[in-house]
Amino acid sequence: MAKALMIQGTGSGVGKSVLVAGLCRVLRDIGIKVAPFKAQNMALNSFITKEGGEIGRAQAFQAEAAGIEPCNDINPILLKATSESGCQVILNGKVYGNMNAVDYYAFKDEAWKAVTEAYDRLSQRYDVIVIEGAGSPAEINLEKEEIVNMRVARHTNAPVILVGDIDKGGVFASFYGTIGLLDNDAERIKAFIVNKFR
Repeated sequence: MAKALMIQGTGSGVGKSVLVAGLCRVLRDIGIKVAPFKAQNMALNSFITKEGGEIGRAQAFQAEAAGIEPCNDINPILLKATSESGCQVILNGKVYGNMNAVDYYAFKDEAWKAVTEAYDRLSQRYDVIVIEGAGSPAEINLEKEEIVNMRVARHTNAPVILVGDIDKGGVFASFYGTIGLLDNDAERIKAFIVNKFR
């Protein structure tokens, strides 16, 4: 089983994807077999793997940084928005169907199974998996349904590095607020990165 490290953020756009790619490259350069992983990504643009599946472009970029061929397992769920309240669900690289928010929440158990199975397969092939979260782990309205942040950290027993964007202002309040809302999961956060510092 691979060791895991997870990068989470205080919100969207704080630089998680680039940091994961950078960590993958550093680990690769010191001779560690490493792969990126993002349980669920929301993006309109996708990358087609050699398996013929669709994954997020960011995960393909991270795989390149890790020196590996992008595969479906590094991004088992890709959501492509089709309207303000609906999306096309790509599961394990293949189109599963269109869903609205209610449909997707009903689908979460199946989605979580796909996430854990994809991660566990990767974990057999690599020494380290660098995991990217999505948005913020402190969205308390989504806590029971989320399958991309602390639930993944618990499944993989990953220590978490929390990233904040100082360029947007309020980075330290964002760190403090995130920790305050996480309850027991706050103990998983082992370090902070203040990103976009000028």
